[in-house]
Amino acid sequence: MKTRNILLIATITILLSGCVVYSFYPLYTESDLFENDLLLGEWFEDDDNDVVFSGSDDSWNFTHPFLGDQKDSIRDKKRYVLSLTSNDNGVVKESKFAVHVIKLADEYFLDFYIEDYGDDDYITLADLHVVPVHTFAKLIVSDDKLEIRWFDPEWLEDLIKENKIRIHHEDNGDYILLTANPKELQKFVSKYVDSEEAFEDGLDLELYRKK
Repeated sequence: MKTRNILLIATITILLSGCVVYSFYPLYTESDLFENDLLLGEWFEDDDNDVVFSGSDDSWNFTHPFLGDQKDSIRDKKRYVLSLTSNDNGVVKESKFAVHVIKLADEYFLDFYIEDYGDDDYITLADLHVVPVHTFAKLIVSDDKLEIRWFDPEWLEDLIKENKIRIHHEDNGDYILLTANPKELQKFVSKYVDSEEAFEDGLDLELYRKK
Protein backbone atom coordinates (compact mmCIF):
# COMPACT_ATOMS: atom_id res chain seq x y z
CA MET A 1 0.00 0.00 0.00
CA LYS A 2 1.39 3.40 -0.96
CA THR A 3 2.23 5.84 1.82
CA ARG A 4 -0.27 8.39 0.50
CA ASN A 5 -3.09 5.84 0.61
CA ILE A 6 -2.13 4.89 4.16
CA LEU A 7 -2.31 8.53 5.14
CA LEU A 8 -5.83 8.82 3.82
CA ILE A 9 -7.05 6.18 6.26
CA ALA A 10 -4.51 6.66 9.00
CA THR A 11 -5.44 9.55 11.21
CA ILE A 12 -7.57 12.48 12.28
CA THR A 13 -6.01 15.91 12.61
CA ILE A 14 -6.55 18.89 14.87
CA LEU A 15 -10.24 19.24 14.05
CA LEU A 16 -10.97 15.78 15.44
CA SER A 17 -9.82 16.58 18.95
CA GLY A 18 -12.62 15.11 21.05
CA CYS A 19 -14.42 18.46 21.23
CA VAL A 20 -16.67 17.78 18.25
CA VAL A 21 -19.41 15.36 17.18
CA TYR A 22 -18.27 12.61 14.80
CA SER A 23 -20.35 11.21 11.95
CA PHE A 24 -19.81 8.23 9.67
CA TYR A 25 -21.85 9.84 6.87
CA PRO A 26 -21.70 13.41 5.53
CA LEU A 27 -24.22 16.07 6.43
CA TYR A 28 -24.93 16.76 2.75
CA THR A 29 -26.23 15.02 -0.35
CA GLU A 30 -25.27 16.12 -3.85
CA SER A 31 -28.60 17.91 -4.26
CA ASP A 32 -27.84 20.07 -1.19
CA LEU A 33 -24.70 21.61 -2.65
CA PHE A 34 -24.68 25.01 -4.33
CA GLU A 35 -22.08 27.26 -5.92
CA ASN A 36 -20.56 29.78 -3.52
CA ASP A 37 -17.38 31.65 -2.64
CA LEU A 38 -18.10 32.06 1.07
CA LEU A 39 -14.86 30.45 2.20
CA LEU A 40 -12.59 31.22 -0.72
CA GLY A 41 -9.17 32.59 0.24
CA GLU A 42 -6.67 32.41 3.07
CA TRP A 43 -7.76 32.81 6.68
CA PHE A 44 -6.00 33.00 10.03
CA GLU A 45 -6.98 32.32 13.62
CA ASP A 46 -7.22 35.20 16.08
CA ASP A 47 -6.53 33.91 19.55
CA ASP A 48 -5.61 37.22 21.21
CA ASN A 49 -7.72 39.71 19.25
CA ASP A 50 -4.46 40.84 17.67
CA VAL A 51 -4.24 39.47 14.16
CA VAL A 52 -0.69 39.25 12.85
CA PHE A 53 -0.50 37.65 9.44
CA SER A 54 2.91 36.01 9.43
CA GLY A 55 4.43 32.66 8.61
CA SER A 56 4.04 31.58 12.23
CA ASP A 57 0.24 31.65 12.17
CA ASP A 58 -1.98 28.66 11.46
CA SER A 59 -3.27 29.18 7.94
CA TRP A 60 -6.62 27.98 6.59
CA ASN A 61 -6.55 28.17 2.80
CA PHE A 62 -9.81 27.32 1.01
CA THR A 63 -9.79 26.72 -2.75
CA HIS A 64 -12.25 25.23 -5.22
CA PRO A 65 -10.97 21.93 -6.68
CA PHE A 66 -10.54 21.55 -10.40
CA LEU A 67 -13.24 19.86 -12.44
CA GLY A 68 -11.54 17.27 -14.58
CA ASP A 69 -8.19 18.20 -16.09
CA GLN A 70 -6.38 20.98 -14.25
CA LYS A 71 -5.19 22.48 -17.52
CA ASP A 72 -8.79 23.34 -18.39
CA SER A 73 -8.84 25.69 -15.35
CA ILE A 74 -12.49 24.90 -14.62
CA ARG A 75 -13.20 24.70 -10.90
CA ASP A 76 -16.02 23.08 -8.96
CA LYS A 77 -17.57 25.96 -7.02
CA LYS A 78 -19.77 23.62 -5.00
CA ARG A 79 -16.79 22.17 -3.14
CA TYR A 80 -13.68 23.28 -1.30
CA VAL A 81 -10.28 21.88 -0.53
CA LEU A 82 -8.98 23.15 2.81
CA SER A 83 -5.21 23.20 3.25
CA LEU A 84 -4.64 23.60 6.97
CA THR A 85 -1.05 24.61 7.71
CA SER A 86 0.22 24.67 11.28
CA ASN A 87 3.55 25.89 12.60
CA ASP A 88 4.54 24.10 15.78
CA ASN A 89 7.90 25.26 17.12
CA GLY A 90 9.22 25.78 13.63
CA VAL A 91 7.87 22.48 12.27
CA VAL A 92 5.38 23.19 9.51
CA LYS A 93 2.68 20.58 8.91
CA GLU A 94 -0.06 20.66 6.28
CA SER A 95 -3.22 18.57 6.10
CA LYS A 96 -6.01 18.66 3.57
CA PHE A 97 -9.77 18.41 4.03
CA ALA A 98 -12.74 18.20 1.71
CA VAL A 99 -15.19 20.86 2.87
CA HIS A 100 -18.79 21.36 1.73
CA VAL A 101 -21.24 24.15 2.52
CA ILE A 102 -24.97 23.57 2.85
CA LYS A 103 -27.85 25.62 4.22
CA LEU A 104 -30.23 24.27 6.85
CA ALA A 105 -32.95 26.23 8.67
CA ASP A 106 -31.62 29.45 7.11
CA GLU A 107 -28.13 28.86 8.54
CA TYR A 108 -24.91 27.78 6.84
CA PHE A 109 -23.22 24.55 7.89
CA LEU A 110 -19.85 23.05 6.99
CA ASP A 111 -18.99 19.39 6.57
CA PHE A 112 -15.30 18.49 7.07
CA TYR A 113 -13.64 15.27 5.94
CA ILE A 114 -9.89 14.67 6.01
CA GLU A 115 -8.27 13.66 2.74
CA ASP A 116 -4.57 13.90 3.54
CA TYR A 117 -2.93 14.12 6.95
CA GLY A 118 0.38 15.42 5.66
CA ASP A 119 3.66 14.49 4.03
CA ASP A 120 5.17 12.41 6.84
CA ASP A 121 6.78 9.21 5.62
CA TYR A 122 6.86 7.64 9.05
CA ILE A 123 3.62 5.88 9.99
CA THR A 124 3.15 4.71 13.56
CA LEU A 125 1.02 1.84 14.80
CA ALA A 126 -1.24 4.39 16.47
CA ASP A 127 -1.83 6.11 13.12
CA LEU A 128 -3.07 2.86 11.62
CA HIS A 129 -5.76 2.52 14.29
CA VAL A 130 -7.45 5.83 13.61
CA VAL A 131 -9.90 6.33 10.74
CA PRO A 132 -11.27 9.56 9.25
CA VAL A 133 -14.83 10.66 9.95
CA HIS A 134 -17.04 13.61 9.11
CA THR A 135 -17.56 16.53 11.45
CA PHE A 136 -20.01 19.34 10.86
CA ALA A 137 -20.23 22.87 12.19
CA LYS A 138 -22.40 25.95 12.06
CA LEU A 139 -20.93 28.76 9.96
CA ILE A 140 -21.52 32.45 10.66
CA VAL A 141 -20.19 34.82 7.99
CA SER A 142 -19.69 38.54 8.59
CA ASP A 143 -17.52 40.82 6.45
CA ASP A 144 -14.02 39.28 6.48
CA LYS A 145 -14.66 37.00 9.45
CA LEU A 146 -15.80 33.40 9.78
CA GLU A 147 -17.11 31.90 13.01
CA ILE A 148 -17.21 28.11 12.99
CA ARG A 149 -19.07 26.38 15.83
CA TRP A 150 -19.11 22.60 16.29
CA PHE A 151 -21.76 20.80 18.32
CA ASP A 152 -20.79 19.88 21.89
CA PRO A 153 -20.26 16.07 22.11
CA GLU A 154 -21.07 15.97 25.83
CA TRP A 155 -24.38 17.72 25.13
CA LEU A 156 -25.17 15.06 22.53
CA GLU A 157 -24.17 12.28 24.91
CA ASP A 158 -26.53 13.63 27.57
CA LEU A 159 -29.42 13.79 25.10
CA ILE A 160 -28.88 10.18 24.09
CA LYS A 161 -28.49 8.89 27.66
CA GLU A 162 -31.64 10.71 28.76
CA ASN A 163 -33.58 9.36 25.75
CA LYS A 164 -34.35 12.90 24.60
CA ILE A 165 -33.26 12.16 21.07
CA ARG A 166 -33.37 9.19 18.75
CA ILE A 167 -30.63 9.13 16.17
CA HIS A 168 -28.65 6.20 14.79
CA HIS A 169 -25.28 6.00 16.52
CA GLU A 170 -22.62 3.74 18.02
CA ASP A 171 -21.11 4.29 21.48
CA ASN A 172 -17.89 2.50 22.49
CA GLY A 173 -17.78 4.12 25.91
CA ASP A 174 -15.24 6.74 24.85
CA TYR A 175 -16.80 8.29 21.75
CA ILE A 176 -20.19 8.47 20.11
CA LEU A 177 -20.18 8.03 16.35
CA LEU A 178 -23.34 9.08 14.55
CA THR A 179 -24.32 6.56 11.89
CA ALA A 180 -27.43 8.34 10.67
CA ASN A 181 -27.82 9.02 6.95
CA PRO A 182 -27.51 12.61 5.65
CA LYS A 183 -31.24 13.37 5.74
CA GLU A 184 -31.55 12.15 9.34
CA LEU A 185 -28.49 14.23 10.26
CA GLN A 186 -30.07 17.27 8.65
CA LYS A 187 -33.24 16.84 10.73
CA PHE A 188 -31.11 16.64 13.88
CA VAL A 189 -29.09 19.75 12.96
CA SER A 190 -32.18 21.75 11.95
CA LYS A 191 -33.90 20.93 15.26
CA TYR A 192 -31.04 22.31 17.35
CA VAL A 193 -29.71 25.02 15.06
CA ASP A 194 -30.79 27.78 17.47
CA SER A 195 -29.89 25.98 20.68
CA GLU A 196 -27.08 27.83 22.45
CA GLU A 197 -26.63 24.86 24.77
CA ALA A 198 -25.88 22.63 21.78
CA PHE A 199 -22.81 24.69 20.87
CA GLU A 200 -21.84 26.19 24.23
CA ASP A 201 -18.94 23.87 25.08
CA GLY A 202 -18.13 22.64 21.59
CA LEU A 203 -15.12 23.71 19.55
CA ASP A 204 -15.50 27.36 18.54
CA LEU A 205 -13.18 29.03 16.07
CA GLU A 206 -12.87 32.52 14.60
CA LEU A 207 -11.02 33.04 11.32
CA TYR A 208 -10.04 36.34 9.71
CA ARG A 209 -9.39 36.77 6.01
CA LYS A 210 -5.90 37.70 4.91
CA LYS A 211 -5.98 41.13 3.27
